[in-house]
Amino acid sequence: MKHPFHYAAMASALTLMLGACATGDVDTATTGPIVASSGSVSQAQCSRWNGEEVSVNVSKAFSDGELIRDFYSGQETTVRNGKVALTPAADSEGLLLLERVDSKESSFSWDNANVYFVITDRFENGDPSNDNSYGRKPDGANEIGTFHGGDLKGLTSKLDHIASLGTNAIWVTAPYEQVHGWTGGGIRGDFKHYAYHGYYAMDYTTMDANMGTEEDFRTFVDAAHERGIRVVMDIVMNHPGYATLQDMQEFKFGKMRATVKSTEEVLGVEEHWTDWEPPKGKNYHYFNRYINYESSEWGNWWGQAWVRAGIAGYDSPGESEQKMSLAYLPDFKTESSNESGLPNFYKNKPDTKAVEIPGYTVRQYLVKWLSDWVREYGVDGFRIDTAKHVEMDAWAELKDAGVAALAEWKANNPDKKLDDLPFWTTGEVWGHGVTKSGYFSHGKFDSIINFTYQTEDADKAMRCFSNAESTFQRYANKVNSDTQFNVLSYLSSHDTRLFFHKDAKSDLSTYKRIAAPFLLLPGAVQVYYGDETARPFGVTGSDKHQGTRSDMNWDQIVDERAELLAHWQKVGQFRKRHYAIGAGSHEQISDAPYAFARYAGDDAVVVVFAGQPE
Repeated sequence: MKHPFHYAAMASALTLMLGACATGDVDTATTGPIVASSGSVSQAQCSRWNGEEVSVNVSKAFSDGELIRDFYSGQETTVRNGKVALTPAADSEGLLLLERVDSKESSFSWDNANVYFVITDRFENGDPSNDNSYGRKPDGANEIGTFHGGDLKGLTSKLDHIASLGTNAIWVTAPYEQVHGWTGGGIRGDFKHYAYHGYYAMDYTTMDANMGTEEDFRTFVDAAHERGIRVVMDIVMNHPGYATLQDMQEFKFGKMRATVKSTEEVLGVEEHWTDWEPPKGKNYHYFNRYINYESSEWGNWWGQAWVRAGIAGYDSPGESEQKMSLAYLPDFKTESSNESGLPNFYKNKPDTKAVEIPGYTVRQYLVKWLSDWVREYGVDGFRIDTAKHVEMDAWAELKDAGVAALAEWKANNPDKKLDDLPFWTTGEVWGHGVTKSGYFSHGKFDSIINFTYQTEDADKAMRCFSNAESTFQRYANKVNSDTQFNVLSYLSSHDTRLFFHKDAKSDLSTYKRIAAPFLLLPGAVQVYYGDETARPFGVTGSDKHQGTRSDMNWDQIVDERAELLAHWQKVGQFRKRHYAIGAGSHEQISDAPYAFARYAGDDAVVVVFAGQPE
């Protein structure tokens, strides 16, 4: 998760912060040993297809006499002398997606997962009454970092759209309660940045009211499961959210300075501190000038036992990956073996469900609070933010707790469970590629997000489908030869860029070409909401990543975008039907036309690329 630029969260580092810039990703330590290089990009001329029938030898996958179907067009034919001859559908980008007519949809496996990642607040507004919970407000300008109204009811109402993409898992932003107020956003502090994305936790035991109610979340999970979609919840165990003006006032921690200059306003006399606006010529970072970070009243915040913050009464962050402060966020002491008690400000938070447990450490509280979401609602997995900034044994402990919690939920809800698969985790380790690392063996991760597909492999595949052969073979060889290793590859991300906007240069016909090579990748794939509809880049201010979190473009799904969506649906549904696509072995079976087969047990498919349509 990329965090906004933020002035003084630590008085001891104020001078440094005034000149700092944290709009880049906060999880950017060296990644040399775990990044895989894809090699050079082929510059060969892409073959062209004139619309005529294509013949290909499929004998390595199918036997003579077998009835074969092109899933894309629905055409059927019989294998004769090892060959089939079919005409690709006009809107297929020259593709044939071949399967046996009598093939049945494969059982779900995380090895072949098609995960749909959605920022709930930016997707669909199902209940406008919760849009301004806790007094949150639109800014009346570009609404770059405000809450936009998307919620769990809206997300539930769009599950059929998500299911139509062949989705079998959905990654949702954290639904638990976030800081109520805003911080300054971007390098220039030119917008109010709220925690709409779910990365600034305040209370892990309660539902954030902007997302809806506990019953809304239960309904969402049940509705997703009814459609065969597993639920993956985004979680952070590295840090809570910033101290905002609103939370300081509401929960009685921290202290304001009496004045900054005699000619400037005194923020402390405002009736609602969150309504503060910067003086002329200043920006939204400037509110930090009013805060007395040396006051002992900061002890009423999380407390010294809970976080490193570098302000009065708190330990300063360290230099190690696990003890550093990311973008000046307070750092949870997940390594501590000391009893912590509950966070101090919870004493002034009457709605918390947190109960003090004698002897519990910070880590034990966080593990319990997070695994309780699994135990209560049947959440199937976690996407873990900033994984390299927490100890490996903490992740192993969380994984074990998740496994136990999901088993308990399934035992208590036999009519709701989809299967007996264990709890699943994937992690964000900035820069990680298709290389097995210690996160699997020591952290008990099932998967790690693959940062290299977008930057190293996707462009060449978009220019010509057959250019993807080296990527297909490399991924299959590495991922599918090891049952304890998988990656989650993405095309677009909230923390990097939208592929349509940047790489396809917002050209719909060019962008359509990347759908198949991406969705047919070995390993698991992650579709970012709006990948399927070419969601445009949004208003971004001085933080270029805010534009990647624009509202879902429902009203644009007509004409060429409707055709694009239909293409994503076809290829995604084909992937869902066949375990071999994500988890099988890969073999190129023809050069002209380019064709490959995937095999896994009794499941086999052949994909043929006749060439780019003329």
